[in-house]
Amino acid sequence: MPGMNSGLDIDDPAVVAAFRSALLHQGLLALLVFAVLTAAWLVLRAWSHAGTGTATGGRPAAPEPAGRLLLVLGFGNLWLFDGFLQAQPGMPIGLPAQGIEPTAANSPSWVQHIVNWGVTSWSYHPVPASAAAMWIQVGLGVWLLAAPRGAMTRLAGLASAGWGLVVWVFGESFGGIFAPGLSWLSGAPGAAAIYVVAGALIALPERAWASPRLGRLTLAGLGLFLAGMAVLQAWPGRGFWQGISHGRLGTLSGMTLSMAVTPQPGVLSGWLSGFAALDEAHGFAVNLLAVAVLAGAGAAFLSGRPRLVRPVLAGFIVVCVAVWVLIQDLGFFGGVGTDPNSMIPFILLATAGYLALARSPVPAAAVAGSRSAWRARIRPTAFWQQAVHASPRSLVALGGAGLLVLGAAPLAVAQASANADPILARSVAGSPAAAGYRAPGFALTDQHGQTVTLASLRGKVVLLSFFDPACPPGCPPIGRELRQAAEMLGGRTQHLELVGIVLSRARRSAAALRAFDRRAGLSRLPDWLFLTGTPARLRQVWQEYGITPRPRAGAPDSDEAYVINRIGRVAEKYRTGPGPGSAAMTSSFAVLLADAARQALRPG
Repeated sequence: MPGMNSGLDIDDPAVVAAFRSALLHQGLLALLVFAVLTAAWLVLRAWSHAGTGTATGGRPAAPEPAGRLLLVLGFGNLWLFDGFLQAQPGMPIGLPAQGIEPTAANSPSWVQHIVNWGVTSWSYHPVPASAAAMWIQVGLGVWLLAAPRGAMTRLAGLASAGWGLVVWVFGESFGGIFAPGLSWLSGAPGAAAIYVVAGALIALPERAWASPRLGRLTLAGLGLFLAGMAVLQAWPGRGFWQGISHGRLGTLSGMTLSMAVTPQPGVLSGWLSGFAALDEAHGFAVNLLAVAVLAGAGAAFLSGRPRLVRPVLAGFIVVCVAVWVLIQDLGFFGGVGTDPNSMIPFILLATAGYLALARSPVPAAAVAGSRSAWRARIRPTAFWQQAVHASPRSLVALGGAGLLVLGAAPLAVAQASANADPILARSVAGSPAAAGYRAPGFALTDQHGQTVTLASLRGKVVLLSFFDPACPPGCPPIGRELRQAAEMLGGRTQHLELVGIVLSRARRSAAALRAFDRRAGLSRLPDWLFLTGTPARLRQVWQEYGITPRPRAGAPDSDEAYVINRIGRVAEKYRTGPGPGSAAMTSSFAVLLADAARQALRPG
């Protein structure tokens, strides 16, 4: 799968600065949106009160089902926490290479193919993608926590399930369920899958929570899953029964030790190392306990009996917390952690199922009242009155929904472009060198045998680079990027000249230059000029353009590209080394050069 260029660090200052700038500007826009919504609401409320008086009160609503309320509050806070984790500086570059790709590496090729689409999209636009994920998740949290009961909460549940599904497929590779080594202890079936289930439960009408049936179904589904995980955990040959065997660590102890070395407080690392040592010494007993807990909890949840579920639930919560701390390492340390892993969502889901199972049935009158309220809500007049007289919570919930749009819109605009964000090229090339000075002149011979000077190109923008004629077919990469840059400029290429000075110590014939032109695959643009000259003239050009000779070779090193404006001055100078290492990086350099040429083509 295409990763980021090897020359990029997850804390690359150019990318980190761009990411922070994007979050700052979008944050200011979010505040503006909230301010406009508040002002509009206050004006409408004042106008409504002046014309019709205050709204009359209605029948007190029945208490919100405890299980549903737990899911709303619990997963609302989890989405907020996940959004704040997404704001870590290393996310734009680090998440694909250190988070998504390793997760998909052991999955079947068809899973990798699907995930690869998401990785490619992220790699081409890392800053908009990271900012979008952050604002979408913060928006979901705000929406869930602030939305009043009814339609707004149900819509928030649907949005939560939808985004959770996206994360589960592209960010968690289907939770690793198609990869070997699947285990509940390591987070199966993926935390995002539990977010999807919780969102779907929140999206159900409240009358679905009026009887124990929903709780029974929720616990039965969870119990069936845990029973299946018990079978997998007990299956011989998967490495869980051995803490250490023939000098090799077992699956569980090896996973725990790998988590212990991630950046984190020393006390947590010590706990992880201690548990790994325990598993090494007593691997059979540790796995037997895990199998017993999964099988026992699964059987109890499947029974649907509140008296049996209650004590088992308490023990299940204790085990979940222990696994979360001692095995999953809280789930979010290491620089690219995006969520607290699966144990906290499992606790919330199981507890909500129990509350729905054990609660007293809602009186029929209350259910009928809620249905009447729903029918009233969908009438236009009633909906308008509720919108005007809504509490500030409704306003905040609406703002949370707006944060989703704030995050998704820039990403959609970025995805509409087939080319990568130029921030990738800037991170490799560094800041442009000092520009504005007069470009050194030259008088060389092109592939048609004609003499070309820099003065003869006055009035055009020149994209200049240096090519080695000894490079293999498809070389040089910078040539393809310059060609792509020219193609991006479209109809303005009549004011653009692509110039490649072919580095050679021997005089090159026009026929040889034309052969190099065809071999390099750059001849599709008619205004491309390949220039060479006598060794003395070439050495002078190398010296004036700062090209460093390569010892004991026929041509010097060159990884520089120049943008020379219409009056012969250097507008930008970029170093492309250590060189593009992916399609995203190549495309990024092309966009960077096209942007610089576009600036130079502007009048004045």
